[in-house]
Amino acid sequence: MHKLKYLSHYNEATKLQVKALIEQNRLEAHLLHKYQNSHSIKTDKALFDYVNGLKNEYMKKSAPLSKVVYDGKIHVIDNALGMHSFISRVQGNKLKSKNEIRVASMFKSVPEEFLKMIVVHELAHFKEKEHNKAFYTLCTHMENNYHQLEFDLRLYLTCRDISGKIEAWN
Repeated sequence: MHKLKYLSHYNEATKLQVKALIEQNRLEAHLLHKYQNSHSIKTDKALFDYVNGLKNEYMKKSAPLSKVVYDGKIHVIDNALGMHSFISRVQGNKLKSKNEIRVASMFKSVPEEFLKMIVVHELAHFKEKEHNKAFYTLCTHMENNYHQLEFDLRLYLTCRDISGKIEAWN
């Protein structure tokens, strides 16, 4: 039986449903039924424009983004799907800050909903550092379906562990 490492904090009933999908070889089909196509945001420039658009729509008053890239060095194994960073530098008598977001390269070939979930998560960290109620409230403000998408992304990661990439999204 496959260990459900991405679903460890979910209740037993949910894990049993996922295990049943795995045993019946239906997990990939379930995901493909819900999410048919991969997004078209393949370059760093396109990703920057996409993320900046979301930031400007939901977080207008936050500092501008200086860099948004796909990063091949980010691995799910390290428990990260994306990373955000705040870099502060003193320039003369002013404090300059830079906001950067890095998204794991594996997200070049997933449905846009999964990419948006990761981006929303990283953008929310610019305002809320901890994973607390305010953080998740901000995430759901930017993406109403945030929690379902996070769960489905965890199903995708589980499916990937079992059988590799979902070829229909490549």
